[in-house]
Amino acid sequence: MNNKKYLNSRFLFGLLTMTFFYSIVRSQPLEGIKAEIMLKNPGNPAECYDLEIEKTNSENTYSYKAGKVLPVEITGRIETSGNTVHYKISLTAHEDVFFNFKQNIAAGGANHQDCQFLMPGFWYRHNFRSPREAPSFHTSESWQVREDRLSSPLTGVYDEASGRYFTVLRTDDIHTDAYTAIYHGEVILSGESDLGFTGFESMEGQAWLSVGYPYRESPKAYIRKLTLAPPVITFRELKKGETKTLNWIVKRGKASDFSDFVSQVWTSTYDYLKPAPVETVYSRDMVKKTLSNFFTESFVETEDLNYFSGIHLHTDDCRDMGGAEVGFIGRVLLNAFFAHEYAIESDHPTLGKIAEKIFESYLEKGFTESGFFRESINYRTNEEPHVYSIRRQSEGVYAILNYLHYERKQGRRHLKWEARMKDLLSNFLRLQNPDGSFPRKFKDNFELMDSTGGSTASAIVPLVMASRYFNEKLYLKSAEKAGDYLETEVIEKSDYFSSTLDAYCEDKEASLYASTAMYYLALASSGRKGDHYIRLARKSAYFALSWYYLWDVPFAKGQMLGDMGLKTRGWGNVSVENNHIDVFIFEFVDVLNYLSKETGEERFSEFAHVIETSMLQLLPFPGHMCGVARTGYYPEVVQHTKWDYGKNGKGFYNDIFAPGWTVASLWEMLTPGNGVEFMK
Repeated sequence: MNNKKYLNSRFLFGLLTMTFFYSIVRSQPLEGIKAEIMLKNPGNPAECYDLEIEKTNSENTYSYKAGKVLPVEITGRIETSGNTVHYKISLTAHEDVFFNFKQNIAAGGANHQDCQFLMPGFWYRHNFRSPREAPSFHTSESWQVREDRLSSPLTGVYDEASGRYFTVLRTDDIHTDAYTAIYHGEVILSGESDLGFTGFESMEGQAWLSVGYPYRESPKAYIRKLTLAPPVITFRELKKGETKTLNWIVKRGKASDFSDFVSQVWTSTYDYLKPAPVETVYSRDMVKKTLSNFFTESFVETEDLNYFSGIHLHTDDCRDMGGAEVGFIGRVLLNAFFAHEYAIESDHPTLGKIAEKIFESYLEKGFTESGFFRESINYRTNEEPHVYSIRRQSEGVYAILNYLHYERKQGRRHLKWEARMKDLLSNFLRLQNPDGSFPRKFKDNFELMDSTGGSTASAIVPLVMASRYFNEKLYLKSAEKAGDYLETEVIEKSDYFSSTLDAYCEDKEASLYASTAMYYLALASSGRKGDHYIRLARKSAYFALSWYYLWDVPFAKGQMLGDMGLKTRGWGNVSVENNHIDVFIFEFVDVLNYLSKETGEERFSEFAHVIETSMLQLLPFPGHMCGVARTGYYPEVVQHTKWDYGKNGKGFYNDIFAPGWTVASLWEMLTPGNGVEFMK
């Protein structure tokens, strides 16, 4: 390469970029900025005023003027520092008004169709993996959403043609929220609220960032799973003489691809927000003892399978609903292993017998004719679907291998279980496609029902573990082949989707599973190969982390989660379809700590500690039941924004939940080092 020519081109790009930002803050009137304010007289439609932005006599200060005198004065101050621009907007009322303010910032003149977009924990690229009934480009090329939908109150635009990106981050303290009487159309807020909105828009074919206050959602609001609703614009009252100040930081940069863009944005946002661990007084022993009550109270015996009742329960009574599920939201076998291990450690023979009964029943009656786990059964309705998933099967194998490994360390072998696992692993090898992927769903006769490879990562972990436990290189070879597929089709393309079995969209678990899979491959490898897997684990870890909240969303008075003082930092949003937060973590804290040690990225271990402390906040025990009926039945579907799974809305849970997986997730988080110890 001609280094002089390369350096000249880099200099030219930097000069052009700086020239654009210079034009934002120096030209008169300002270029690259648009603004509007909507004023509402109660009972009447709001009036919208486009604002002209004019330089004042004060340095870096501007005034926002409409075509007529308004009852609110708007001024702005713009400060530049390196690659960032700080916008400070002040609105002062000359009489009582109800307002909604919006500002757009150009993304460097980028063609909208050439751009990919990021609203962390909610929007990735064009959200094209999501169905039309969820927010995506299928419905519109322009979206604005309330800030509490996002793991950071930020929007980013990445121009694939040039590699340039622009982000805008709200930097105000966001502490309060208000109830609203209705959820569509023009809505006057009932009280104080700090929530604004952010998003992106296509204007004459170019990409623009959108920010404003108070919140609005357009062209649709997203109120329930696969339910788009009419748009909403809220209005906040500003009393005569009162001033409201708003602050945003716009940052520019350059990234090699969308994944690099996501990692840079997460890093800079983390450094700005600096999420701190949540202060809790719970020891690991206390938490495990509390969670273990789920094992004893949820145990159910039948003439068929014995299980922990942990799916489709009602929060108000937590009674058995007849559901036994191997993986996904049930995690019967992983919980049985944890109960077995804890029974020995805590000298709890009753709990030990419960775990033994579960293992015995699944060994005898828990497999199909072809050797797959009977994944999910409802004993109340006598329903047993005969479509199986690579994810649930993998989670079942993972649980049993952990059980067998633990038992072998105690000097005990379970040869029938080992034979069952070998048969099931043979099924895995038969299911694996020539490109290394695994089908998402299939029948007992191996007929494929969903051939997409989005869940491939879940199969890698048990295959790597089986290669070590059985000393069988064939399993590792299969895992590495799947790893090659994951690298080329998922990680390098930043296309993390459909790991959540009840949704077809971009989701957190796909990136988390990808990072965990590469972590296990790294543990099984050394030298350059091991370093390669570490690089891939790190790359996908940033993507997974983008789903986790770096800030605390506000709640209104009367919303239970807010009244309890829940801090959302450290919790992860679930998927584009399922817009709530949960405690899905399992081994990811171990992955983050491992990557921190191997790569020197201290933010990983720092944020892992935030996750560890924050996810224990809703531990239910007497005097602190957190809205569920039984001790240790850890809640899920934590509804933190204007969205619900069907019941109750923001600040509450859905009325139906699955503590089977939440208990397993937290228990694994509280048992660090499992993967490293297994792979020794």
